[in-house]
Amino acid sequence: MFITCCKAKISHAKVTQAELYYEGSITIDEAIINAVGIIPGEKVEIFNVNNGARLETYVIAGKAGSGQICLNGPAARQGYVGDKLIIVSYATVTPEEARAMKIKTVNLDDGNRVKA
Repeated sequence: MFITCCKAKISHAKVTQAELYYEGSITIDEAIINAVGIIPGEKVEIFNVNNGARLETYVIAGKAGSGQICLNGPAARQGYVGDKLIIVSYATVTPEEARAMKIKTVNLDDGNRVKA
């Protein structure tokens, strides 16, 4: 049997850009995704703290150190620049693996930099 568990979480991400006419996805500063072990193309779930919207999409790596958090394509309809997001990725694992998992979490400051 397999179960789905939280693998990584990015908290307090601030939307810096929204590009409606794009194929879809979320662009995230590469330094942020590296900090939690999310890889480009990985499926994530996004929770918009400001409006309650929830959506699933995949990650595109943005320029490291840029602080970029960009909602692309249809995702751009789910938030505005300045909105705060929680971004979560999951892993499908056995119950035994789940018990040993440690969720990688980062909290971001107002400039979308990983807080120490």
